[in-house]
Amino acid sequence: MSKKEISSGTEKAEALTRKKSGVKSQNTESVKSKTPEKKTVKKTVKKSDKPSAPVKQTKKENGASPVKSEKKKVKPAKKLNEKQLKRKEAREQKKIELARIRAEKKQKRLEKRLEAKQKRLDRIAAVREAREERRAKARERRDMLKHESKEARRERIQEERQAKVEAKKAKTEARVAKREAAMADKRAKREHNLKVRAQKRAEKNDKRHAPGFGGWLAAVISLGVTTLALGTMLTFGWINMNGMQTDMADMHTESLYELNSIIDNLDTNLSKARVANSKNDQVRLLSDIAIESEMAETVIERLPLNGQLTENMTSFVNKMGDGAQSMLYSVASGKPLSESQIATIEHMYNVNKEMKQIINELTANANGKDMLAAMSGKTGLLSSSFDTIQNNVIEVPKEINDGPFAENIDKVTAKNLEGLEEITASRAEELAKKYFEDYDVTDAKCTGEVIAEQLTCYNVTLTTGDGEMNAQISKLGGKVVEFNSYKDCTAKNFSVERCIDIAEDFLDELGYDDMEAVWTSENGTTCNLNFVYEEDGVIFYSDMIKVKVCEERGIVTGMEGLSYVLNHVERTAPAARISTAEAREKLHEGFDEEGSRLCVIPVDGNEALCYEFFGTYEGNDYYVYIDAKTGDEVQVFTVIGTAQGKALM
Repeated sequence: MSKKEISSGTEKAEALTRKKSGVKSQNTESVKSKTPEKKTVKKTVKKSDKPSAPVKQTKKENGASPVKSEKKKVKPAKKLNEKQLKRKEAREQKKIELARIRAEKKQKRLEKRLEAKQKRLDRIAAVREAREERRAKARERRDMLKHESKEARRERIQEERQAKVEAKKAKTEARVAKREAAMADKRAKREHNLKVRAQKRAEKNDKRHAPGFGGWLAAVISLGVTTLALGTMLTFGWINMNGMQTDMADMHTESLYELNSIIDNLDTNLSKARVANSKNDQVRLLSDIAIESEMAETVIERLPLNGQLTENMTSFVNKMGDGAQSMLYSVASGKPLSESQIATIEHMYNVNKEMKQIINELTANANGKDMLAAMSGKTGLLSSSFDTIQNNVIEVPKEINDGPFAENIDKVTAKNLEGLEEITASRAEELAKKYFEDYDVTDAKCTGEVIAEQLTCYNVTLTTGDGEMNAQISKLGGKVVEFNSYKDCTAKNFSVERCIDIAEDFLDELGYDDMEAVWTSENGTTCNLNFVYEEDGVIFYSDMIKVKVCEERGIVTGMEGLSYVLNHVERTAPAARISTAEAREKLHEGFDEEGSRLCVIPVDGNEALCYEFFGTYEGNDYYVYIDAKTGDEVQVFTVIGTAQGKALM
């Protein structure tokens, strides 16, 4: 080997020795110190050839990888545009307004509850006072009888008997006088009718002779035998037609006299019903009013008048009969007439009295020509008199007993279900179980199809642990249209306010959102509620759902949403052109307003934006609807039926 090669090998050996010594020295120091930094260096040396070493070193040094650090970054909030901000502000404002309205409602309910409680206490006090008066009188009588002598008692009893005899005699004389007056009135009317008939018969005979003879003579002279035969036939037909018209006019005149007599009898009976206080008198009078109202309706239909001229009068006598029959049932069951029923009798008396005056004048002044004019459709005394009754006398508002527009919803097509998928019977059973899972349904069976208006539904019977329920599921979309559980309710454990919350939750589960309760009525065991769709403070009466809640169990036992399904679409609340104050000026002068709101109501197949005013007038509750664009009065309702019905304003 050369010197160069030996030097090179020696150098390599020395270098290797130094390298090993250095590594050993480093390892010894690492073990002794055991610091985290040395460990990191050691691991870095051992795995320096791996590409992931820098990443892991960063992880050890920084404590987390850059990737995971990026995942933990909070995303900036999405910036809302101006329209979305307005919507958000509107929603917040709406919540605030609803909270205020709820607070006001709660305050009003509390005030009404306190007022009702005070009235109840006043009634109890009055009953106690009356009881004390009766007891005082009884004590006085006992004291009197205790200290009364036999002679004084005999005289007192004789005087009482004599007073009863005289009272009975006076009553009999009054009854006889009344009967004689009625008979005299009937005789006078009969004589008047006979005179009218005799006069008309004479006029008819005069008309028969003159033109018939003249026509026959002209035919003989001018046309000969053939024309004579034709002329005789035509003349005979004309005479018969004229006679038939006269006979018909006589029949209609008799109907008018009959109507006059019925209206007079109604006036008498209504006048007595205003002051009658005994059960027997009320039953007799209300029975006569119900019968005479039905007779009047029949006679009005026989008159030769356009139905538009008698529409209000027919409606009035019809409702008068229904009202009398309803009161009759109430009295027969032992209940006294309520203040509302007494006010109704007063209203019927006043309207009938005005009708009586007009019909009496008509009967006294009308003649055969007026009746013939009415038969031919011409304007005359008969038509003008009934036109006065139609437009000036009878202003009977429509009546409601279960909420405004509850039975007057325009039902056209299933707008709410347009474009939805048609489901099968088995799918309807599945949906029914899902909708009513809180009722412990064990089985659901489709029993067929049913058609309501223009909507086809599956009829599904649901079996539960305590009976059966029935639901109608729409074939389009699988919506619950109607539901009944037939569960008995015999007690009141839940308040009306709680029943409203239960009904709202039930509708939310069925997918009916944004519903507002507008009417409630309850009988102590069941609460009936009317819900309508609400958008931006405007309620839509066309989109109505009725819900029945058991006040004993606190569950919904019935629901009917046909009007909602047939009418509801995505809506936008319209804007009013006049203010509430301007609309309020259109109300009747004596109308006592208790609340108002904007609403959309069905009118003649269309919808109109109106101000709804609820209040009282002369003891009766009314709803008045003023068009929010024109200021015209569109509709008036008066509340009848159950006294527990309440509007939720």
